[in-house]
Amino acid sequence: MHDVLDDRDLVPDEAEQLLHSGYAVSAQLDRARAAAADGDYARLGTIASELAAAVRAQDWPYSEPDDDETLLGLARALPRLAVDASSLESRVQGAWLGRCVGNTMGKPVEGLTREEVRLVLTATGQWPQTGYVRPLQALPEGVSHLHESAPFSSAGTFADVPRDDDLDWTILGLAMLEEHGGALTTAQIAHTWLDRLPFTQTFTAERAAYRNLIRGITPERAAMVGNPYREWIGALIRADVFGYVHPGDPASAAAAALVDARLTHVANGVFGELWAAALVALAFATDSAALALRGALGVVPPGSRLAAALGGILELHSNGGSADDALAWVDRELGHYNWVHTINNAALISIGLLWGTDFTTSVAITISGGRDTDSSAATVGSVYGALHGVESIPQNLVGTTHVRVRSAVRGFDHMEIAELARRTLELRRVLS
Repeated sequence: MHDVLDDRDLVPDEAEQLLHSGYAVSAQLDRARAAAADGDYARLGTIASELAAAVRAQDWPYSEPDDDETLLGLARALPRLAVDASSLESRVQGAWLGRCVGNTMGKPVEGLTREEVRLVLTATGQWPQTGYVRPLQALPEGVSHLHESAPFSSAGTFADVPRDDDLDWTILGLAMLEEHGGALTTAQIAHTWLDRLPFTQTFTAERAAYRNLIRGITPERAAMVGNPYREWIGALIRADVFGYVHPGDPASAAAAALVDARLTHVANGVFGELWAAALVALAFATDSAALALRGALGVVPPGSRLAAALGGILELHSNGGSADDALAWVDRELGHYNWVHTINNAALISIGLLWGTDFTTSVAITISGGRDTDSSAATVGSVYGALHGVESIPQNLVGTTHVRVRSAVRGFDHMEIAELARRTLELRRVLS
């Protein structure tokens, strides 16, 4: 398999990104996929030049302002909510623990479709899902593979929380805020990445930006050079820590997330991180996922594709639709997006939180939708823990395995989850 920064990925993925953003480049996408299959770099270079000259259709129905003034204006309109001080420690611990547990529950089936997830879990004897994915001796018919992490993230194969980029980013965010404080800049974020995180532990947009930084491209431009993944889920999965340190304050959480998102993403990629940061912040001030989701939608430009997707899920829930109805809606309305796109995975996060009746069912519903299951399940677990506290996470999912976290972030490998929560609470006191 070649690297995602190989032109055999970059050019077709750029064509797909443009096509989904209102550019008439379907012919170039077909040609790029054919050239990639043939390994024809000359043809790929020609197609890349055509894509660089593409113009968005004038009748494109969405409005996606991406300037700081507009996005910060939306964030500042969100009110700060009171947080019960007596429950905050439990909620912060719950958010960290829920993120780790949810991530592990979804890790072995990452990248599978909704139907493939069902086939795998049925074969393991847990449909619907009740815990960590059990190992399989043979794959069921209709499933060609599990995620490469399955041998060390399936039930019984790990002694600590398995390392995962979704957890590394939350840990790295804590390290950045501890080092630089609340007035964090995008340049400081870039420096911390290069100092504390190995290049090989980054993916898609983050890997593209990392390479750009090494090549001397400034942090302000890193998101836009050779990065067709600029609206994928990478920024959203970095958001939670900003909600952790700004409990009840979605405006501050979203403003901090914007500085982070700028390094790697644009448009819906940025909107996704602001939304997730606001969602986590609001979860500390309520026990209603629906209220938190409706509030967080306020940071998303109302004419955007992400707002349409999130609003569609909220409407389905309000009208009495079932979780299956909502999952089918995602397949039907958002099925054209890549499995690691922000929009479809944000919708799946919303579905788990809205229709889940406890921690396990909330995470399981989101995983059942397929796609980026470890990332989306981690966010669901984080939000659920913030909503309901550490006591809401079943002890059978914690046991002895979810006490310490494996991490690629320098200085944090094997750190206890309780210590991450303690340092988060201390950081919150410093920043407030």
